Amino acid sequence: MASAKTNLLQGTLDLLILKALGLGELHGLGISRRIEQITKGTFHVKPGSLFPALHRMEEAGWLSAFWGESENNRRAKFYRLTKMGIKKVEAETEHWARVALAMTNALKAN
Repeated sequence: MASAKTNLLQGTLDLLILKALGLGELHGLGISRRIEQITKGTFHVKPGSLFPALHRMEEAGWLSAFWGESENNRRAKFYRLTKMGIKKVEAETEHWARVALAMTNALKAN
């Protein structure tokens, strides 16, 4: 059965972007594809949501960016985690693990 697309919960996009960049630098389309991959197709991030988030995260110091060539020889902006970004992904992962556990417990309650 194919997974249904789901809307992102508020506050999850940043963590998904940070996790997508955990294995190395990617351009915007690559980040979107990686998010779809790591969520097993549940989340698809559209450019109208992705690029403002990338810009905001770059301004916050969590990401650094540089211009390069994509796999199809087009100019693309690539992003990578900074030291602050690595700390942020660790903190956010811990936070969302607590939220997920609380929700799981609540759903099991009668």
